[in-house]
Amino acid sequence: MYNDLGNPDSGADKKRPVLGGKEFPYPRRCRTGRPRCKTDPESESRSGTTYVPRDEEFSTIKELTFSAKTLYSVVHALVPSLETAIVDTDLGFPLFTSIDELFNEGVNLPPLQKQGFFKDLLPRLVKGVTDVAEDVLRFETPETLNRDRFFWFSDDEFARQTLAGINPCAIELVTEWPLKSKLDPKVYGPPESAITTEIIEREIKGFMTVDEALKQKKLFILDYHDLFLPYVNKVRQLKGTTLYGSRTLFFLTPDGTLKPLAIELTRPLSDDGGKPQWKQVFTQSWHSTGKWLWRLAKAHVLAHDSVYHQLVSHWLRTHSATEPYIIAANRQLSAMHPIYKLLHPHFRYTMEINGLARGFLINGEGIIESSFSPGKYSMELSSVAYDKQWQFDLQALPNDLISRGLAVEDPTAPHGLKLAIEDYPFANDGLLLWDTIKEWVTDYVNHYYPDPSRIASDKELQSWWTEIRTVGHGDKKDSPGWPDLKTPSDLIHIITTIVWIASGHHAAVNFGQYTYAGYFPNRPTIARTNMPVEDPKEEERKLFWDKPEVTLLTCFPSQIQATKVMAILDVLSNHSPDEEYLGQDPEPAWKQEPTIQAAFERFNGRLKELEGIIDARNNDPKFRNRNGAGVVPYELLKPFSEPGVTGKGVPYSISI
Repeated sequence: MYNDLGNPDSGADKKRPVLGGKEFPYPRRCRTGRPRCKTDPESESRSGTTYVPRDEEFSTIKELTFSAKTLYSVVHALVPSLETAIVDTDLGFPLFTSIDELFNEGVNLPPLQKQGFFKDLLPRLVKGVTDVAEDVLRFETPETLNRDRFFWFSDDEFARQTLAGINPCAIELVTEWPLKSKLDPKVYGPPESAITTEIIEREIKGFMTVDEALKQKKLFILDYHDLFLPYVNKVRQLKGTTLYGSRTLFFLTPDGTLKPLAIELTRPLSDDGGKPQWKQVFTQSWHSTGKWLWRLAKAHVLAHDSVYHQLVSHWLRTHSATEPYIIAANRQLSAMHPIYKLLHPHFRYTMEINGLARGFLINGEGIIESSFSPGKYSMELSSVAYDKQWQFDLQALPNDLISRGLAVEDPTAPHGLKLAIEDYPFANDGLLLWDTIKEWVTDYVNHYYPDPSRIASDKELQSWWTEIRTVGHGDKKDSPGWPDLKTPSDLIHIITTIVWIASGHHAAVNFGQYTYAGYFPNRPTIARTNMPVEDPKEEERKLFWDKPEVTLLTCFPSQIQATKVMAILDVLSNHSPDEEYLGQDPEPAWKQEPTIQAAFERFNGRLKELEGIIDARNNDPKFRNRNGAGVVPYELLKPFSEPGVTGKGVPYSISI
């Protein structure tokens, strides 16, 4: 269980709920053997280093040149230095030019005993200054900002990133109208959405009716209403943050791009019933007041999307959900087992990076809690998402697309799916990669399991799958979505799903983080203030009226929050020099099997073809969601990359 995120021995406010069990369902993690806390026997002590089995640790090359040392150093050396340099933790950016200075002038770090310490450790981030005994934290300009310094202002880009950004797996087709919450109205207030038919038809300017838009699959939504609303009152009791439930609607235009139509922000009934539910719809406007309210509403939605991306699309669906597969493989499969050999490259370094994450990213008062809107409720929120949303079968890309209404089965279409949005870069490239992985897995499985009887009689294999379902993901063992393991086809689907999550899905949500969130106004991780039209105080109303830009900057992350997250995202987006990419470095045993060696060579060849297909798509002007003036081409699922922050490359495993 995740019982090592808090530190109750340091105070009651440091305690965090145990994740795993009936109250807060969660995937299981590796045991560490650390003692229990003195004040709370349910919690594990955070003393010492996190235990990881020796064969799951980082290699010497990776440890010395990149991930473990760099990530550890950012958190344990750079972040404290930032906190010393930026004394006021609530201090925001006074001007947008102040944000630009992070990439030009940088932040002076306090001198250490060894001049140039940070420059030696983090040469990409920290520049040495020769005439003073200081290092300067100066961030590399993200490619998005380098191509178009106003990209983050664009509503078209806001919509495009739901299909080709770093969280392209949250958008859904609207299938029911009117929109309505499934939460208890006695607790949260009236369930009906304030986004009405009249508002939508006004925003699409009579192009079609809402009924026609629904029938033609033209309306799409980012829906963070029911997931976030139960936490709004809790989060608002924390200092320096706020939260809403939100819905954002988009319209699919004739040219295949999305147009934002409306944002609805909702505050539930107060816990004591003293305040009624508050909700308001914001739309694009030519009037200055409406224009600034729209920008503020977008900032809140982007903070919600950042939270969901980091806690659910990234951490939960890849890092956390994969650890039980690794543990079960090591406990139930012999190292000589063909399925162990097939999976082994896809588990490289994941348990080590997860241990590091529990140490200082997702822990109490860590980077996530201190810099993302839900604060200390962040991991609890990810547990709710696991309980309400996670199913094994929906981790397969085709099933994920179908479940969100973004695809329907069609045997005549490529990949057997017809997409609701034809130009959907994540889905277009992802399905090619999915098919390539599945072809390789099919060749491999059929070689070792030519008939169903071998699947049924393989006790190691059956024990592995049973442990995953009943122990590793035991809190979901009775949930739908678990396939049987009776035939080669079953095994192919299971393995392809696990491999996809560890490789393609993780690459899609991880390696573009600095590109898209390095300039934080594009993806703020926290909204610190309420909308100025929600029960505003007179001084808040006046500030918004006189200086709306300051109101927006005040809503954005503080200087310390922004710089901490930017430094972490730079490291997480970086490919190590020893990165192992899909289709490279086959297991030595495969070379001894001509059938497997030939299949692996085909796999490698298909991946090289995929590189060319993605390049061609990015150069084709008809694909408006992946290219254009000032637009970063969609390369996150290109299989190969050189070291560094490249915005491309699909490693075998969740290695960072």
